[in-house]
Amino acid sequence: MSNRLSGYDQRRQRTAWFRDARFGMFIHWGLYAIPARGEWVRSAEQMSIEDYQPYFDRFNPVAFDPAAWARQAKRAGMRYAVLTAKHHDGFCLFDSSLTDYKATCTPAGRDLVREFVEAFRAENLKVGLYYSLPDWHHPDYPAWGDRQHPMRSNPEYRDKKHDWSNYVDYLHGQVRELCVNYGRLDIMWFDFSYWDKRGDAWRANELVRMVRSLQPDVLIDNRLGGSMEKAEPDEFAGDFHGPEQGVPRNGCQDELGRPLAWEACITLNNSWGYSAGDHEWKTPATVIRTLVNCASKDGNLLVNVGPDARGVIPLRATEILDEVGKWLAANGEAIYGCGPDARPRPEWGRWTRKGNLLYAHVMEQMIGHIALPGLRDQVKFARRVADEAEVILTDFWNQEVDSFDEPEDVFMAFRRPVMCTWPLPDPTNTVVRLELE
Repeated sequence: MSNRLSGYDQRRQRTAWFRDARFGMFIHWGLYAIPARGEWVRSAEQMSIEDYQPYFDRFNPVAFDPAAWARQAKRAGMRYAVLTAKHHDGFCLFDSSLTDYKATCTPAGRDLVREFVEAFRAENLKVGLYYSLPDWHHPDYPAWGDRQHPMRSNPEYRDKKHDWSNYVDYLHGQVRELCVNYGRLDIMWFDFSYWDKRGDAWRANELVRMVRSLQPDVLIDNRLGGSMEKAEPDEFAGDFHGPEQGVPRNGCQDELGRPLAWEACITLNNSWGYSAGDHEWKTPATVIRTLVNCASKDGNLLVNVGPDARGVIPLRATEILDEVGKWLAANGEAIYGCGPDARPRPEWGRWTRKGNLLYAHVMEQMIGHIALPGLRDQVKFARRVADEAEVILTDFWNQEVDSFDEPEDVFMAFRRPVMCTWPLPDPTNTVVRLELE
């Protein structure tokens, strides 16, 4: 009998650190920080290469300090980060030998990917690189009639000939450079497949084999176009799902019901790249509760920041992340290394679990003492995670007079008398560690 692991087991082994980490930073940054209208500005405004060129000519982020970014991520409690090495506009933050459309040819004159990788490794954070499969700058990427190419409606491109094979060679060559020139990579984040541009169009099996030959332990996302849900998925299907701007209702599973690693990627406002007019910031409480939602479903949260044209993460973003980091400093044991519990979601919040430790994330103020459904005679001790204060465990306070519809429940309270309604110690999310029999 062969001792080789199945493909599923190999993916579970590769993603073990990722599933423990739970929280990461996404960084969208490039030329689009200068117009400051988001990373899709060239497509949205159907700008030509000539229209976009002034941003290349003026790209000089004088305040770029990747060590400060890394310290911010660590302060926020993040365990890994992913940077846009190349976004859809084709501009490279790394020193590619295959193009002059790169940061080292701008006034910046720096290999920004190298500096990012070194700074985040110095803070003991895992590093990932995002690479866009579409490329609106490359002459052999089809434009006319495309879904989002800036020149999709420009009649000058109607009869333009493209050498698709040449473009795919370019794509493979740049990915090879990223895998060879920047030391160990923990994540390769491809974005994205659509229409007929998926799978074989990217020569995806060949691409994945090349990446794995150079970076054997790297995690690859699911956007090359394969289906992770199959019992025997395509080779290029990836190691983890990447739902965008939303959290799956029940996590992610394959068609056999086996859990799949996944990561919800969200923006802190409503933009990925820097957008000077976007002030719709999510609150720290929203980020914290979303992180708990993900962990309770065996998933990760990747929160995006969009540095400005100077290379500075917006102040409001740093303030939000600092508040999240304070909460994680006190309550992180209920997130890192934790996964789901089989019990139904409680009415007051969420469960996470690690071995015989069950964590109650109480996010909604309840009337009176708080029911722990189905846990009668199963909890040995209860404490608040943030300060190790004992939490009172009790029966329903008035059971001699009133029958109660859940006799299998035990109840908890933060103060006496237990029938009173006491404010939650942490109104965002009070975490209680339940030590089970």
